[in-house]
Amino acid sequence: MNRSRRMFKAPPALDGLPTRPDPTFSVVIAVFNGVETIAEAIESALAQTIAPFELIVCDDGSTDGTGAVVEAYGDRVRYLRKDHGGVASTWNVALEMAVGEFFAVLGADDVYEPERLEALTELASARPDLDLLCTDATFERDGDLIGRFTSGCPFEVVNQRAAILERCFCIAPAVRRQALEAARGFDESVRTGSDWECAIRLIRAGAVAGLVDEPLYRYRVEDRSLTSDRVGTLRDRISFLKRVRGSYELDPTETAALEQSLAAQQRALVLTEAEAALRSRSRDARKRALAAARSPGIAFRARASAVAAAIAPRVAGRILERRARTTGKSRLARSVPRG
Repeated sequence: MNRSRRMFKAPPALDGLPTRPDPTFSVVIAVFNGVETIAEAIESALAQTIAPFELIVCDDGSTDGTGAVVEAYGDRVRYLRKDHGGVASTWNVALEMAVGEFFAVLGADDVYEPERLEALTELASARPDLDLLCTDATFERDGDLIGRFTSGCPFEVVNQRAAILERCFCIAPAVRRQALEAARGFDESVRTGSDWECAIRLIRAGAVAGLVDEPLYRYRVEDRSLTSDRVGTLRDRISFLKRVRGSYELDPTETAALEQSLAAQQRALVLTEAEAALRSRSRDARKRALAAARSPGIAFRARASAVAAAIAPRVAGRILERRARTTGKSRLARSVPRG
């Protein structure tokens, strides 16, 4: 328990931590064709009970009128525009311009609760040794609450160096800008998951993360997050996790965490590739479903679904489409980890 009513989670602090002034936050929104959602994200940042030091919106080459929405906020927002290059490159451009002590990300589809920066300020003031400041988050679809981040991805306080290899337990963190710059920002070769890859590098370099145990970030799950997108995301995760395996000297606990993560991502990829083939009525749908059914470590229900899909791929494809429309998630893809 800390000086306020909030509950914090973090590794034990060293004795004699210095007292520091309250931190400043550069809130950064990376956006690409976000005309329908960007205003709400901006409003949530401007409505904070402790105002951000600056709000930066970096536009990754939008073509849908996003710029006009942002420019209407005038000097309340620093608006940057660049050629389309992906979210990591967009964050890096913003990082070059940011001046706050912490670089706080906000998705263009997402929302800060009004007290998020206040809560992060309290955490940073109580624990000035922390380099990554997090809160819990809720998942929403069409305004309905569908989950809480830490329910499926618990925050780690014991061994963050190992745990970050197994799961990305920091969602939308505020990162100490000096540490982020020392790590050379975000890896632009990672199409998706660059936030996780960056967190691995930061924590391996000695950064420490802390959590305000309240859901003060609202993550919007959109229907446009199609199965094909998840296939690419999982392939990206596997790629950079394999690169981590070849880049660091890991102790046995860290090696076990990494191998567990790789195995989980690979299982999820096999299932998601099968789902993509079934939903697209691909000629290799039956083959993909059989590969999923035969893969080691697949849960019984997913394996049974894959066997049924291999027997009747067209029927399975229709069922998956119907289930995705009504629940947003198919049976085969239930085990896809959030990472």
